[in-house]
Amino acid sequence: MDKQRLEAFSDGVIAVIITIMVLEMKTPHGVDLDALAPVLPVFLSYVLSYVYVGIYWNNHHHLFRLVEDVNGPILWANLHLLFWLSLVPFVTGWTAENHLSPWPTALYGVVLMMAGIAYYILTHVLIRHHGEDSPLSAAIGRDFKGKLSVVLYAAAIVLSLAIPWGGVAIYVLVAIMWIIPDPRVEKRIDH
Repeated sequence: MDKQRLEAFSDGVIAVIITIMVLEMKTPHGVDLDALAPVLPVFLSYVLSYVYVGIYWNNHHHLFRLVEDVNGPILWANLHLLFWLSLVPFVTGWTAENHLSPWPTALYGVVLMMAGIAYYILTHVLIRHHGEDSPLSAAIGRDFKGKLSVVLYAAAIVLSLAIPWGGVAIYVLVAIMWIIPDPRVEKRIDH
């Protein structure tokens, strides 16, 4: 099957996710800078979530540059990833509205961890389809960064139940790890 439909659908879903997140931010009532204080947690949560969704979109785009075609299992693995990403607006809003309370902050991490696992599954389904000797397989390699991310998410979830800001710090750390498109993939893309 042609990969363009999968890419276009994924781009559309991700655009909707970002749109939903921005629509959750309410305009402050007041004309001075003090009016921004109540919406600051919502804005900061939005920024982190926007970065995460952007990271997934960017890396998804680079990943599919190495993909020749797709099959049914790849479509389902991609939908699995999009499912978890579609929950980002919900957990972003719940975390922000409750000012980083333990359970919302932990659930935010669960969604991030599940999206990370889903991305890992997607890469391995793609490798199985394209072969262990494919450029995609060589680019992904042992996927240390992907595995480390899941471990860090798990630690952040547990930490969030006791110290929510500690969990958020780990979420930010993982985002920083992924902010630049995966260089393993970048090196193998024909420009």
